[in-house]
Amino acid sequence: MKQHDPDPAPPPPGGILWDTAGDVRSLLALPAAFVLQVAHPAVGAGVDDHSVFRTDPWGRGRRSLTSVLMWVYGGEEAVEEGRRLRRLHRTIQGTDPHGRRYHALTPAYYAWVHATGYPVARYARRYFARPFTPDEDERFYAEWLMVGRILGIHDRDMPQTTAEFWPYYRTVLAEEIGQNAVVDELIARDRAIPAPPGRGVLRVLWPLLRPVLTRVLRFLSIGLLPPEAREALHLRWTAGQERRLRLLGAVVRSVVPRLPERCRFLPFAQRARAAARLP
Repeated sequence: MKQHDPDPAPPPPGGILWDTAGDVRSLLALPAAFVLQVAHPAVGAGVDDHSVFRTDPWGRGRRSLTSVLMWVYGGEEAVEEGRRLRRLHRTIQGTDPHGRRYHALTPAYYAWVHATGYPVARYARRYFARPFTPDEDERFYAEWLMVGRILGIHDRDMPQTTAEFWPYYRTVLAEEIGQNAVVDELIARDRAIPAPPGRGVLRVLWPLLRPVLTRVLRFLSIGLLPPEAREALHLRWTAGQERRLRLLGAVVRSVVPRLPERCRFLPFAQRARAAARLP
Protein backbone atom coordinates (compact mmCIF):
# COMPACT_ATOMS: atom_id res chain seq x y z
CA MET A 1 0.00 0.00 0.00
CA LYS A 2 1.44 3.39 -1.02
CA GLN A 3 1.94 5.83 1.83
CA HIS A 4 1.00 9.47 1.48
CA ASP A 5 3.77 12.03 1.60
CA PRO A 6 3.98 13.74 5.00
CA ASP A 7 2.58 17.21 5.37
CA PRO A 8 5.16 19.94 4.70
CA ALA A 9 6.77 21.43 7.79
CA PRO A 10 6.17 25.13 8.56
CA PRO A 11 9.10 27.44 9.29
CA PRO A 12 10.64 26.59 12.68
CA PRO A 13 10.20 28.70 15.82
CA GLY A 14 13.29 30.80 16.26
CA GLY A 15 13.89 30.95 12.51
CA ILE A 16 14.25 34.11 10.48
CA LEU A 17 10.59 34.23 9.43
CA TRP A 18 9.49 33.98 13.05
CA ASP A 19 11.55 37.12 13.68
CA THR A 20 10.42 39.06 10.61
CA ALA A 21 7.00 38.03 9.25
CA GLY A 22 5.06 39.28 12.27
CA ASP A 23 7.17 42.39 12.87
CA VAL A 24 5.05 45.51 12.31
CA ARG A 25 7.64 46.72 9.78
CA SER A 26 6.58 43.91 7.46
CA LEU A 27 3.29 45.76 6.87
CA LEU A 28 5.13 48.55 5.10
CA ALA A 29 6.28 46.22 2.30
CA LEU A 30 2.89 44.62 1.60
CA PRO A 31 1.63 47.25 -0.90
CA ALA A 32 4.74 46.85 -3.08
CA ALA A 33 4.52 43.05 -2.95
CA PHE A 34 0.88 43.20 -4.07
CA VAL A 35 1.75 45.50 -6.98
CA LEU A 36 4.51 43.15 -8.13
CA GLN A 37 2.18 40.15 -7.91
CA VAL A 38 -0.59 41.69 -10.00
CA ALA A 39 1.87 43.09 -12.55
CA HIS A 40 1.90 39.58 -14.00
CA PRO A 41 -0.93 39.64 -16.56
CA ALA A 42 -2.51 36.37 -15.44
CA VAL A 43 -2.42 37.33 -11.76
CA GLY A 44 -3.66 40.84 -12.49
CA ALA A 45 -6.55 39.45 -14.53
CA GLY A 46 -7.48 37.04 -11.76
CA VAL A 47 -7.52 39.84 -9.20
CA ASP A 48 -9.41 42.14 -11.58
CA ASP A 49 -12.06 39.50 -12.29
CA HIS A 50 -12.46 37.79 -8.93
CA SER A 51 -11.02 39.81 -6.02
CA VAL A 52 -12.96 42.11 -3.69
CA PHE A 53 -9.95 44.44 -3.28
CA ARG A 54 -12.06 47.33 -4.63
CA THR A 55 -15.27 46.78 -2.67
CA ASP A 56 -13.85 45.35 0.56
CA PRO A 57 -10.16 46.31 0.82
CA TRP A 58 -10.24 46.30 4.61
CA GLY A 59 -11.70 42.81 4.88
CA ARG A 60 -9.48 41.46 2.13
CA GLY A 61 -6.39 42.96 3.73
CA ARG A 62 -7.25 41.52 7.14
CA ARG A 63 -7.91 38.05 5.72
CA SER A 64 -4.74 38.08 3.62
CA LEU A 65 -2.58 39.18 6.55
CA THR A 66 -4.09 36.54 8.84
CA SER A 67 -3.38 33.91 6.21
CA VAL A 68 0.26 34.98 5.80
CA LEU A 69 0.81 34.88 9.56
CA MET A 70 -0.84 31.47 9.73
CA TRP A 71 1.65 30.07 7.19
CA VAL A 72 4.54 31.07 9.43
CA TYR A 73 3.22 30.81 12.99
CA GLY A 74 0.29 28.43 12.64
CA GLY A 75 2.01 25.10 13.26
CA GLU A 76 -0.25 22.25 12.18
CA GLU A 77 -2.93 24.76 11.22
CA ALA A 78 -0.57 26.24 8.62
CA VAL A 79 -0.95 23.15 6.45
CA GLU A 80 -4.74 23.33 6.64
CA GLU A 81 -4.60 27.00 5.71
CA GLY A 82 -2.61 26.07 2.63
CA ARG A 83 -5.26 23.53 1.67
CA ARG A 84 -8.00 26.12 2.20
CA LEU A 85 -6.26 28.57 -0.12
CA ARG A 86 -5.90 25.97 -2.87
CA ARG A 87 -9.59 25.14 -2.58
CA LEU A 88 -10.41 28.84 -2.77
CA HIS A 89 -8.34 29.30 -5.94
CA ARG A 90 -9.69 26.27 -7.84
CA THR A 91 -12.53 28.25 -9.41
CA ILE A 92 -10.49 31.35 -10.28
CA GLN A 93 -9.96 31.31 -14.04
CA GLY A 94 -10.59 33.44 -17.09
CA THR A 95 -8.78 35.26 -19.89
CA ASP A 96 -5.97 37.78 -19.40
CA PRO A 97 -5.63 41.06 -21.36
CA HIS A 98 -3.52 39.26 -23.99
CA GLY A 99 -6.32 36.79 -24.69
CA ARG A 100 -4.59 33.91 -22.91
CA ARG A 101 -6.50 31.59 -20.65
CA TYR A 102 -5.41 31.61 -17.00
CA HIS A 103 -6.11 29.53 -13.92
CA ALA A 104 -5.05 30.69 -10.46
CA LEU A 105 -3.40 27.35 -9.70
CA THR A 106 -1.33 27.20 -12.87
CA PRO A 107 2.08 26.46 -11.31
CA ALA A 108 3.95 29.36 -12.94
CA TYR A 109 1.33 31.90 -11.85
CA TYR A 110 0.76 30.50 -8.37
CA ALA A 111 4.51 30.33 -7.75
CA TRP A 112 5.04 33.92 -8.92
CA VAL A 113 2.58 35.26 -6.35
CA HIS A 114 4.59 33.57 -3.62
CA ALA A 115 7.99 34.36 -5.12
CA THR A 116 7.42 38.12 -5.07
CA GLY A 117 7.54 38.19 -1.29
CA TYR A 118 11.25 37.41 -1.28
CA PRO A 119 12.73 40.29 -3.34
CA VAL A 120 10.34 42.87 -1.87
CA ALA A 121 10.94 41.87 1.76
CA ARG A 122 14.67 41.73 1.12
CA TYR A 123 14.69 45.18 -0.51
CA ALA A 124 12.54 46.76 2.22
CA ARG A 125 15.11 45.74 4.82
CA ARG A 126 17.55 48.19 3.23
CA TYR A 127 15.39 50.94 4.70
CA PHE A 128 13.64 49.56 7.78
CA ALA A 129 16.02 47.01 9.32
CA ARG A 130 19.54 45.66 9.16
CA PRO A 131 20.14 43.98 5.79
CA PHE A 132 20.57 40.22 5.88
CA THR A 133 24.04 38.75 5.89
CA PRO A 134 24.64 36.27 3.02
CA ASP A 135 23.97 33.38 5.40
CA GLU A 136 20.77 34.95 6.70
CA ASP A 137 19.64 35.61 3.14
CA GLU A 138 20.01 31.92 2.27
CA ARG A 139 18.16 30.90 5.42
CA PHE A 140 15.38 33.38 4.77
CA TYR A 141 14.89 32.05 1.25
CA ALA A 142 15.00 28.43 2.45
CA GLU A 143 12.23 29.20 4.95
CA TRP A 144 10.26 31.01 2.24
CA LEU A 145 10.43 27.79 0.23
CA MET A 146 9.01 25.95 3.25
CA VAL A 147 6.05 28.33 3.19
CA GLY A 148 5.67 27.67 -0.54
CA ARG A 149 5.39 23.93 0.12
CA ILE A 150 2.61 24.63 2.63
CA LEU A 151 0.81 26.52 -0.13
CA GLY A 152 1.13 23.50 -2.41
CA ILE A 153 3.95 24.83 -4.60
CA HIS A 154 6.16 21.99 -5.80
CA ASP A 155 9.92 22.34 -5.59
CA ARG A 156 10.15 21.93 -9.36
CA ASP A 157 8.12 25.14 -9.79
CA MET A 158 10.27 27.39 -7.58
CA PRO A 159 14.00 28.12 -7.77
CA GLN A 160 15.59 26.18 -4.93
CA THR A 161 18.45 28.56 -4.08
CA THR A 162 19.00 32.29 -4.17
CA ALA A 163 21.50 31.75 -7.01
CA GLU A 164 18.72 30.15 -9.04
CA PHE A 165 16.14 32.72 -8.00
CA TRP A 166 17.64 35.83 -9.57
CA PRO A 167 17.82 34.57 -13.20
CA TYR A 168 14.22 33.32 -12.83
CA TYR A 169 13.11 36.66 -11.39
CA ARG A 170 14.83 38.71 -14.11
CA THR A 171 13.30 36.52 -16.82
CA VAL A 172 9.76 37.04 -15.48
CA LEU A 173 10.37 40.79 -15.24
CA ALA A 174 11.65 40.91 -18.81
CA GLU A 175 9.09 38.62 -20.44
CA GLU A 176 5.86 38.86 -18.44
CA ILE A 177 5.61 41.85 -16.13
CA GLY A 178 3.91 45.05 -17.22
CA GLN A 179 1.41 47.70 -16.28
CA ASN A 180 -2.25 46.76 -16.34
CA ALA A 181 -5.55 48.05 -15.00
CA VAL A 182 -5.00 46.68 -11.50
CA VAL A 183 -1.47 48.07 -11.19
CA ASP A 184 -2.68 51.46 -12.41
CA GLU A 185 -5.50 51.42 -9.88
CA LEU A 186 -3.27 50.46 -6.95
CA ILE A 187 -0.84 53.31 -7.58
CA ALA A 188 -3.38 55.92 -8.70
CA ARG A 189 -3.09 59.32 -7.07
CA ASP A 190 -6.88 59.44 -6.67
CA ARG A 191 -7.49 55.81 -5.76
CA ALA A 192 -11.00 55.30 -4.43
CA ILE A 193 -10.69 53.51 -1.08
CA PRO A 194 -13.99 52.82 0.70
CA ALA A 195 -14.37 53.96 4.29
CA PRO A 196 -13.54 51.35 6.92
CA PRO A 197 -16.49 49.41 8.34
CA GLY A 198 -18.11 50.47 11.58
CA ARG A 199 -19.12 53.81 13.06
CA GLY A 200 -15.94 54.88 14.82
CA VAL A 201 -13.84 58.02 14.65
CA LEU A 202 -11.84 56.63 11.72
CA ARG A 203 -14.98 56.45 9.60
CA VAL A 204 -16.08 59.95 10.59
CA LEU A 205 -12.68 61.38 9.64
CA TRP A 206 -12.39 59.30 6.50
CA PRO A 207 -12.91 62.18 4.01
CA LEU A 208 -9.78 63.80 5.50
CA LEU A 209 -7.78 60.60 5.97
CA ARG A 210 -8.42 58.94 2.60
CA PRO A 211 -6.22 61.31 0.53
CA VAL A 212 -3.37 60.88 3.04
CA LEU A 213 -3.64 57.08 2.98
CA THR A 214 -3.78 57.08 -0.81
CA ARG A 215 -0.53 59.07 -1.00
CA VAL A 216 1.18 56.83 1.56
CA LEU A 217 0.14 53.65 -0.24
CA ARG A 218 1.34 54.99 -3.57
CA PHE A 219 4.64 56.09 -2.01
CA LEU A 220 5.29 52.67 -0.42
CA SER A 221 3.98 50.72 -3.41
CA ILE A 222 6.48 52.32 -5.76
CA GLY A 223 9.33 53.09 -3.37
CA LEU A 224 9.66 49.57 -1.98
CA LEU A 225 9.61 47.90 -5.36
CA PRO A 226 13.17 46.83 -6.18
CA PRO A 227 14.57 49.20 -8.84
CA GLU A 228 14.56 46.51 -11.54
CA ALA A 229 10.84 45.95 -10.91
CA ARG A 230 10.12 49.69 -11.08
CA GLU A 231 12.01 49.78 -14.37
CA ALA A 232 10.01 46.85 -15.76
CA LEU A 233 6.81 48.73 -14.89
CA HIS A 234 8.11 52.10 -16.18
CA LEU A 235 7.40 53.73 -12.81
CA ARG A 236 9.11 57.02 -12.04
CA TRP A 237 10.96 57.41 -8.74
CA THR A 238 12.72 60.69 -8.06
CA ALA A 239 15.76 61.54 -5.96
CA GLY A 240 13.50 63.56 -3.68
CA GLN A 241 11.21 60.58 -3.11
CA GLU A 242 14.24 58.43 -2.36
CA ARG A 243 15.43 60.92 0.26
CA ARG A 244 12.00 60.88 1.93
CA LEU A 245 11.97 57.08 1.97
CA ARG A 246 15.45 56.99 3.50
CA LEU A 247 14.33 59.47 6.17
CA LEU A 248 11.28 57.34 6.96
CA GLY A 249 13.54 54.30 7.13
CA ALA A 250 15.90 56.01 9.56
CA VAL A 251 13.00 56.85 11.89
CA VAL A 252 11.56 53.31 11.69
CA ARG A 253 14.97 51.70 12.30
CA SER A 254 15.48 53.88 15.34
CA VAL A 255 12.04 53.54 16.91
CA VAL A 256 10.67 50.04 16.24
CA PRO A 257 13.50 47.93 17.75
CA ARG A 258 13.10 49.89 21.00
CA LEU A 259 9.40 49.07 21.32
CA PRO A 260 8.21 46.34 23.70
CA GLU A 261 7.32 43.08 21.98
CA ARG A 262 3.59 43.67 22.36
CA CYS A 263 3.98 46.77 20.16
CA ARG A 264 6.67 45.44 17.83
CA PHE A 265 4.91 42.24 16.77
CA LEU A 266 1.41 41.74 15.40
CA PRO A 267 -0.90 40.01 17.91
CA PHE A 268 -0.99 36.65 16.10
CA ALA A 269 2.81 36.52 15.96
CA GLN A 270 3.15 37.79 19.51
CA ARG A 271 0.96 34.96 20.86
CA ALA A 272 2.85 32.32 18.89
CA ARG A 273 6.21 33.65 20.03
CA ALA A 274 5.05 33.73 23.64
CA ALA A 275 3.84 30.13 23.40
CA ALA A 276 7.19 29.12 21.97
CA ARG A 277 8.95 31.15 24.69
CA LEU A 278 10.97 33.16 22.19
CA PRO A 279 12.76 36.28 23.47
